[in-house]
Amino acid sequence: METPCGLPSRKDNKVVFVLGATGSGKSKLAIALATQFDGEIINSDKMQVYGGLDVITNKVTKEESAGIPHHLLGVVHPDADFTASDFCREAVHAIDSILGRGRVPIVAGGSNSYIEGLVDGEGGEFRSRYQCLFLWVDAALPLLHSFVSARVDRMAEKGLVEEARSLFHANADYSRGIRRSIGVPEMDHYFRMEASADEETRARILEAAVDEIKANTCKLTCIQLQKIHRFCTLPGWDLHRIDAGEFFLKRGQEGEAEAWEKVVESPSTEIVRRFLTGAGGVKHMAGEEGTADDNKEDNGEVADKHGTAGKYKDENCEVKHVAGDDGATDRKNADENGSEAGANGEGPKNVVKDVKGETETGHVNGIAANREV
Repeated sequence: METPCGLPSRKDNKVVFVLGATGSGKSKLAIALATQFDGEIINSDKMQVYGGLDVITNKVTKEESAGIPHHLLGVVHPDADFTASDFCREAVHAIDSILGRGRVPIVAGGSNSYIEGLVDGEGGEFRSRYQCLFLWVDAALPLLHSFVSARVDRMAEKGLVEEARSLFHANADYSRGIRRSIGVPEMDHYFRMEASADEETRARILEAAVDEIKANTCKLTCIQLQKIHRFCTLPGWDLHRIDAGEFFLKRGQEGEAEAWEKVVESPSTEIVRRFLTGAGGVKHMAGEEGTADDNKEDNGEVADKHGTAGKYKDENCEVKHVAGDDGATDRKNADENGSEAGANGEGPKNVVKDVKGETETGHVNGIAANREV
């Protein structure tokens, strides 16, 4: 059954969200679910919306995407100020377009302020139009921190320094656009000293810059998890926590694929299947960890059933440089609640550029543009 505007009726307006800290496996799971359920992915990482810096922002590669259409990925001009309100507008457009084709929209990314603004903003309009399922891919902080630190080393091998150099100039503004990405401001001192310093000094400065990138990325995981942890205390956020710890322990070893299937992909697939088919409602599966319902105590605090209470608040997670949950290093662009500054102001003009592949003509602030759908 369709509505007069051609969209599926409300009972079919179902949206899957995949949440988690950076490096937790959100993109991998979203692609697996999209493959299984004929879905398309909407990126909700506020640095990955920008074009460029594919290594630094850790965008999925063409091979990794497995032919799954991705929306809001690399389509915004690198210097634009793309706000939370811009994201909400473009995400709703993509969701409606995907549903209109009879496919499943899957929103995946680490910018939880974007997701919260989309789901709970505008007086609850989103929830009145769509049914939501929230999957949370999680692992213990030591596992996440070890993985993201090693990933920074791999990024350096794949061209992190060269990408950052492409955006460097003496008067660079690290408070706007893609230059806010972790991995760009940290390289500034190295580039300023590169020409005048001797080889030993350059190596020392570069090592310090890479270490700072690792530290800021680890702090980012703490910020992201603190916000997800808060979601568990809010009404309407029934998060299905998928404990990926066993998979992390097997990464790079024999049995990695089997661990992923066992503890992440298989339980997530069953949860999504029940959600989409309405098979007796969405039940919490065996092996699935902590949910909003079974973690709440009478005082509204999240119980320590899974060791989560307070585990994102230790001194190693003290935030001195990273702001928000967006992979950005500029505090001016996030307020105390992690929401975007200027979200109620005017959006950027003509920020969604032409993309190759399947496109649909749309408008950004009244200016015609092609957007990925």
